[in-house]
Amino acid sequence: MSLATVPLLLALAGLTLYVVLGGADFGAGLWQLLSGRGERGVAVREHAHEAMAPVWEANHVWLIFVLVVMWTCYPVAFGSIVSTLSIPLFIAAIGIIFRGTSYALRAGTTRAREQRTVDTVFGIASVLTPFALGTVIGAIAAGEVPVGNAAGDLWTSWTSGLSLMVGVLAVAFGAYLSAVYLSADAVRRESVEMEQAFRARALVAGVIAGGLAVAGLFVLRSEARDLYDSLVSGDALPALIVSGLADVGTLALVWARRYEAARYSAAVAVAAIVAGWAIAQQPELLPGLTVSAAAASHDVLVAVLVSVAAGALVLMPSLALLFTLTLRGQLGYEEDAASEPAGPIRVLSASRTGLLARVSLACLLLTLGFLTLADAGWAHAIGVAALFACVLTGFRAAVPVDEPA
Repeated sequence: MSLATVPLLLALAGLTLYVVLGGADFGAGLWQLLSGRGERGVAVREHAHEAMAPVWEANHVWLIFVLVVMWTCYPVAFGSIVSTLSIPLFIAAIGIIFRGTSYALRAGTTRAREQRTVDTVFGIASVLTPFALGTVIGAIAAGEVPVGNAAGDLWTSWTSGLSLMVGVLAVAFGAYLSAVYLSADAVRRESVEMEQAFRARALVAGVIAGGLAVAGLFVLRSEARDLYDSLVSGDALPALIVSGLADVGTLALVWARRYEAARYSAAVAVAAIVAGWAIAQQPELLPGLTVSAAAASHDVLVAVLVSVAAGALVLMPSLALLFTLTLRGQLGYEEDAASEPAGPIRVLSASRTGLLARVSLACLLLTLGFLTLADAGWAHAIGVAALFACVLTGFRAAVPVDEPA
């Protein structure tokens, strides 16, 4: 194994962790969106929200890690990917922003209607982001990203059948993982109702995810035959077999209510899919561009590896402690804090709130237009200004204002 390959392996490890941990986070948002109304729906949303509370932001560490490693160590490939696939990446970024914003605003809601609205935005963003990121992976796998600055088509590169299928799979895998994790969390919280609710969701989502994965093989065979052959009959075949066995094993464990073991087997099932794709695609990163050719200079690679090693000394123990405390139930909301009466607040008038919301939406549309459809520098400047205006007006419309003394 050459030095040029090592950062790519680290990036794939980070991607796997993001899929397994961050994907489950997005899946929990999907279950909030599908929870329905009534007391049971509220209970489902609260359970998912509280289970995510200690870790929802930490999981994005892996996405940042992947982006930094790829940007630094494989600049030509990274530039080709983000320029050709700028639209789905922009959509994913918007989803992450709205998801984080709505999650933070939820603590300030005072009425059931406000909470449902925030949860709906959170759920939609939780579907939008993994879908958009999945289309990026699908476009790379399908060979739709040529080498060069925006050398591929901005639209058709990520809207092929394979890209859309991978996007759907990303959403399905997130729902599957989160249902398994939330079942285990319900047992830890001694909530029989939520354990039954998410056990049923885990079984259904596991079957659907498995079925979509099989269907994805047929789409892969149609649109990327070389990759398909390598996956089903080449070096990547063991990973495919491991994924299938782990999926079946997870369903059996969930059926037997052995959720802690199911956490790990579900993670293995999804991680094996990522590993299989990486093995099948080697040695090319993009069509005609090998890993060795795409790699940065020797000094840059060494500097990155040293930085990663140094950062891991701080990051890994911290994350290990965070997840250990979370799984032991030693992190979460304080009951006395939750029961404290909220201070007096006043909200913007309905007409003014509606106006600001419409202005925010208009600014978002301007952002999408000027940043993705136009090439001129002045247009991009307007797009950036519109994005800031979208954020400011959106916050002003959504955030309650303290009552003056």
